[in-house]
Amino acid sequence: MPPFPCRHGNGAGGWEEERHPEGIKWKFLEHKGPVFAPPYEPLPENVKFYYDGKVMKLSPKAEEVATFFAKMLDHEYTTKDIFRKNFFKDWRKEMTSEEKSTITNLSKCDFTQMSQYFKAQTEARKQMSKEEKQKIKEENERLVKEYGFCVMDNHKERIANFKIEPPGLFRGRGNHPKMGMLKRRIMPEDIIINCSKDSKVPPPPPGHKWKEVRHDNKVTWLVSWTENIQGSIKYIMLNPSSRIKGEKDWQKYETARRLKKCVDKIRNQYREDWKSKEMKVRQRAVALYFIDKLALRAGNEKEEGETADTVGCCSLRVEHINLHPELDGQEYMVEFDFLGKDSIRYYNKVPVEKRVFKNLQLFMENKQPEDDLFDRLNTSILNKHLQDLMEGLTAKVFRTYNASITLQQQLKELTTPDDNIPAKILSYNRANRAVAILCNHQRAPPKTFEKSMMNLQTKIDAKKDQLADARRELKSAKADAKVRRDEKSKKTVESKKKAVQRIEEQLMKLEVQATDREENKQIALSTSKLNYLDPRISVAWCKKWGIPIEKIYNKTQREKFAWAIDMAEEDYEF
Repeated sequence: MPPFPCRHGNGAGGWEEERHPEGIKWKFLEHKGPVFAPPYEPLPENVKFYYDGKVMKLSPKAEEVATFFAKMLDHEYTTKDIFRKNFFKDWRKEMTSEEKSTITNLSKCDFTQMSQYFKAQTEARKQMSKEEKQKIKEENERLVKEYGFCVMDNHKERIANFKIEPPGLFRGRGNHPKMGMLKRRIMPEDIIINCSKDSKVPPPPPGHKWKEVRHDNKVTWLVSWTENIQGSIKYIMLNPSSRIKGEKDWQKYETARRLKKCVDKIRNQYREDWKSKEMKVRQRAVALYFIDKLALRAGNEKEEGETADTVGCCSLRVEHINLHPELDGQEYMVEFDFLGKDSIRYYNKVPVEKRVFKNLQLFMENKQPEDDLFDRLNTSILNKHLQDLMEGLTAKVFRTYNASITLQQQLKELTTPDDNIPAKILSYNRANRAVAILCNHQRAPPKTFEKSMMNLQTKIDAKKDQLADARRELKSAKADAKVRRDEKSKKTVESKKKAVQRIEEQLMKLEVQATDREENKQIALSTSKLNYLDPRISVAWCKKWGIPIEKIYNKTQREKFAWAIDMAEEDYEF
């Protein structure tokens, strides 16, 4: 592969320097280790917890976990049965035997004073003086300076997330069966440090020791630990704007572009395979069709101890699909309903080709609802087949390819050259939304959605009144000018005209904003933007239409995609 064509970064050398042997990521790595969450500060004496109407003093451990629930009291999570049940079970593990025997019912617990205390703290933070805010800012900058950088080979690289997440309650996405469980405090004894043998190993906090110190130069993470909810491994990595991350990102999109060259051949092949005499070949071909057409995930085997009943394409069961020879006026419809990644429901009704429909009927014959739809297929069989079709091909590459190509096509269709910048940005968001829908990136409407829409509507109404006044003033200025016919009244008419135009533009901007917000309320745009869309498509679109990049990418995204901003020209084609 040619060297990564990036000119940004930290000084000399760029990508023309010596490249490591295959699989080796670095020769030298030194860093300061993680920043741990601050210790728990007990509540003031005047903040009381009540059980069954009576004041009860909690032990420090039980009090800390109670504060996690109190901070979320206004959130709908704390009304969900599964959240409450999991929280109560884990909270009781932190109680003394005396507390356990008293606190037997969550409904009798009153966290109101705790909740009010935290709200007041939040309010106080908002009301801080400029000097106090400056002090906090300086302390954060000091931490970044000390812990936020590492040395990898000859480069000083920024670290992404050097702070370890504080303990709290697991939320999960969708209806996750583990929501409400206690995320434990991470201690130095949980931490694996990765650095080079010849570097200065970061010292653990006084009185503690690291779980392990490794010198593994085949990986790019600096620190890792295992979290207690799903048993998944968490990492401290380099910032997305680092050279090594940028190169990885670039390679990912180049792989998807390679798929573009052979996708027609692959599609013709799986169409042929629908007629195969071998059942396993037919099943593989139908699964690949779904991965391609619907951007479904392949569905990896679950981590040990993971109880959420989530599935991907290969692990679909008979109960997850319904076949309709005709539905909503269309033939051969398949109705999907299952929990995908992060327990987010995937519900979709799609027309499929007749042969796919007939194959699905065949796969479902004489099976129970809980039986596998693709009983001759699993993720590793599918992935091996994808590798045979094209080096580096995975289900995710299909997702990246289809997401990027959809964005490019939608931008071509939706962008109107004569539109102003707000209208063009609305077109961009609509193109991005088409991708988010394809990839099933959903979110719950923000808690403040209704309120912010009402505020926006109030602004729109006020702007309409202002426009009506400006138009009246223009009308009377014109009438005045007809009578007087002097230079002064001509100038008045011109300035009133400009005022009307300015207010019309402001009104349009607000109305576009309202449309955008309404259409986006249940769609998460940032997931596809960060992970599946070749950023060069967006950069090229911005350059072509004179849209400032910051209107599309925030500061973090601009750092992550610095390589694309640097290299994409306005005529770039994915």
